[in-house]
Amino acid sequence: MRKRAEPGAPENENFVRAPLDRECSLKQKLRIAGAKGHYPHDSDCDSKEMKRFGRRYGLWSRLRMFLIFLVGLYIAIPFLVKVCPAIQTQLVFLNLVRFPYFIDLKRPQDQGLNHTCNFYLQPEEDVSIGVWHTIPAVLWKEAQGKDLEWYEEVLSTNYPVILYLHGNAGTRGGDHRVQLYKVLSSMGYHVISFDYRGWGDSAGSPSESGMTYDALHAFDWIKARSGDNPVYIWGHSLGTGVATNLVRRLCERETPPDALMLESPFTNIREEAKSHPFSVIYRYFPGFDWFFLDTITASGIKFANDDNVKYISCPLLILHAEDDPVIPFHLGKKGFPGKQ
Repeated sequence: MRKRAEPGAPENENFVRAPLDRECSLKQKLRIAGAKGHYPHDSDCDSKEMKRFGRRYGLWSRLRMFLIFLVGLYIAIPFLVKVCPAIQTQLVFLNLVRFPYFIDLKRPQDQGLNHTCNFYLQPEEDVSIGVWHTIPAVLWKEAQGKDLEWYEEVLSTNYPVILYLHGNAGTRGGDHRVQLYKVLSSMGYHVISFDYRGWGDSAGSPSESGMTYDALHAFDWIKARSGDNPVYIWGHSLGTGVATNLVRRLCERETPPDALMLESPFTNIREEAKSHPFSVIYRYFPGFDWFFLDTITASGIKFANDDNVKYISCPLLILHAEDDPVIPFHLGKKGFPGKQ
């Protein structure tokens, strides 16, 4: 008996084959898409990746250019200093760095010095220096409303006088300087402070010889009015170089001061420049001495305290903090052997 074919079998076979054909077709399309390097919805991912890569590349590119600029500037500065010595001179004096800013040096009372007179001296033609005369604090009531003539006359009263020579930068109105004037005034001293030529409201261009002559002129002005009262010279930082220059000249002409006080002194400007914090980044630069130190010397700036002290015969007091961050303590000891 012949077996009868089951009805509906062809339909079932076609039903199964159709999904398989669609799956094979989809796989083929995916293989073709993969061969072309992308899959559906991959174009958005690629675009985001490219943007992120572009941002990273741009950041590193800018950073690299900035580093190249810094290295180029680092190498160029020594050559610039050598070609333009005025740059190094300004770094030594810093006379254009006038702080505190916006104070009227003609009005010392604005700085709490209500027993101080402002006036000007003329050491040379076309040079004038601004001067403050702070009298002993015990005379402050009497000083109210008095003129320059009275201040000159009171110099001859029975009080000692200190000629104060400040360091680089700032003016005679610097806060730490004003505080020192007040302390010395409270101890019964006249304090004469001034700005060298080129500092503050003083006219002229700074130089070592000019600064020394300004100090000499101020000293002679004091001696002409102070009678037999003791006159002391106090130099601070760069002012110690001016002070030893001055006192050496005074000792050589046999008119020494009654004593010399040096606060934070150094040996000479070459050694101080080499030890200064600003020189750290160039201290081991090839040719450091030739680029920087020789340029200072060629500009006529020496401030040779270690040499000047050999010619100073008056009493000497040295003040120096062991943790001084600008002028190392060892330079103070080295410059004045046997004076401690």
